[in-house]
Amino acid sequence: MFRIDLGNAYDALSSSITPEFSVAEFVAPQKQGDPVLMRVRIEPYGDPLLPGVYNLSMGPLDENGGINDEVRLRHHDSARVYSTAILFALAFLTEYPDASIGLDGSNDIRANLYHSMFLLNRKVLSEYFYAVGVDWYVKLLRDQQDVERDRDGNPFFKPRPEEFDYTRTRTDLYRYYILQLKSN
Repeated sequence: MFRIDLGNAYDALSSSITPEFSVAEFVAPQKQGDPVLMRVRIEPYGDPLLPGVYNLSMGPLDENGGINDEVRLRHHDSARVYSTAILFALAFLTEYPDASIGLDGSNDIRANLYHSMFLLNRKVLSEYFYAVGVDWYVKLLRDQQDVERDRDGNPFFKPRPEEFDYTRTRTDLYRYYILQLKSN
């Protein structure tokens, strides 16, 4: 695991912050092979039940110029890579303080990474951010036989944000992790 250090981030080759689409790029040396151009992207999450949340994604560029967040890289300094992404999130939230930054724990590897990052870096993250964990739930109807459904008949999953529970273990991971700027 790694320690976030906002004073030890890679220099951005380029960056742009807008409420529609924000992006920063930097070069990350690898343990083997050539350095990799990394992109950090922040864009609206798009869930009406989580208004003001912007999703942060990061990874090397794919063949279409998008982010390949599925590739497994062996960064020379993972702490510096993640510190760079968190520093960009802080810059975005400083510009748009009513927004929140979300990290999608869409699989167990990512959820474990983000959960561990929040746990290990509680002190430094809490200097700038409130940490929020999000689970999704489906409402059981009063008849106790069925669940609330959307227009297509599928179970209607709703987010349930809560203050990040630092006593929650890695066997009980959140599905989504959110950073909100502390007001000073």
